[in-house]
Amino acid sequence: MKPFDTHAHLYDKAFNRDREEVIARILDRLDHVVIPSENYETSLQAVHLAETYGPLYAAAGIHPQETKYATEEILQKIADLIESSPKVRAVGEIGLDYHYLYSDKETQKVWFARQIELAKDLDLPFLIHDREAHGDTLAILKEHKGKNMRGIMHCFSGSRETAEELMKLGFFISFAGPLVFPNSRRLKEAARDIPLDHLLIETDSPYLTPPPHRGQRNEPANVIYVAEEIARLKEIPVETVIEQTRKNAMQIYGIEA
Repeated sequence: MKPFDTHAHLYDKAFNRDREEVIARILDRLDHVVIPSENYETSLQAVHLAETYGPLYAAAGIHPQETKYATEEILQKIADLIESSPKVRAVGEIGLDYHYLYSDKETQKVWFARQIELAKDLDLPFLIHDREAHGDTLAILKEHKGKNMRGIMHCFSGSRETAEELMKLGFFISFAGPLVFPNSRRLKEAARDIPLDHLLIETDSPYLTPPPHRGQRNEPANVIYVAEEIARLKEIPVETVIEQTRKNAMQIYGIEA
């Protein structure tokens, strides 16, 4: 059984020099990888990679930092792209980012809500980016909840209590490299306590490289370190973590074995 990296930006320019080698390592060491998008252009790139390599899948959407450029025309182009390719398995990544505020908060909220409704209309999960916006993220999710609303809290950075609220709303909780950082006490507590059948693993490549490769570019093959940390925290075999998180990922993305 091989790991499933649920979130890696393989179109990023950080991979321009050796993308083929990175993908070769994916094909050797991983089961699947999902490539999220930030705007229409990167959605096209993600879909191209997913359609080129069988184990790769894509998500298409407008990142909160890109929402200042969003229009209904662009969103319709993304919707058309999603419907045109069976390799697109989610809307995303979407959400709120209050750290940099490249787009103002109200603009982010509008397009987060708009894309939640798009995902519901398409009956697809969506990938949530939530940075320093836990309260507003939960409030918007609760406002738009429905029987087919589901998805992934990508690169979880909240508390056990926040995770509880998300799981009640039908979301999986995905951990990335920061879980492995030595000083990530709150994240480690959350990962230890969240039921394994609600957990996912990811790299968010090329960002957030876990030890022992801190300071280097991240890549999907490093997702094993996240799985190993969850296994250590839960005191279970790493094979159990890999198998269950893979099963969870296949379920939420609607990928058949």
